Amino acid sequence: MNIGTAARHSGVRAKTIRYYESVGLIQPADRSTAGYRVYDKQDVETLRFVQRARSLGFSVEEVGSLLALWRDRSRSSAEVKAMAQRRVADIDRKITELVEMRETLTHLIERCHGDDRPECPILQGLAGTVALPAGD
Repeated sequence: MNIGTAARHSGVRAKTIRYYESVGLIQPADRSTAGYRVYDKQDVETLRFVQRARSLGFSVEEVGSLLALWRDRSRSSAEVKAMAQRRVADIDRKITELVEMRETLTHLIERCHGDDRPECPILQGLAGTVALPAGD
């Protein structure tokens, strides 16, 4: 199948497939006599794997490691579990950061009158001339 068909079946855009090839995440596709990329069912399965891992926030480098583990049938699951646990810890840190950002913005919004006056606690908070809630 050509790159467009592989893209449709895998859910990965053709441009992204070419990128994954260029960074060595996936093997370069075989080429037809006309020079077009040719993909098979296994390539599409690999692209789906990559897409799922990327959608969970794994970096390209981490996906490369996961692919190697996926292909290694003699692997233990301990390394895979550790990678997933690190990813969850990263997600938890981001959630904490997002909650703090939300609280700060909410605090500034509550202090802003939102009227015709030029005073704006939001802008003052961004400039550092107004105190932000503790922990910021």
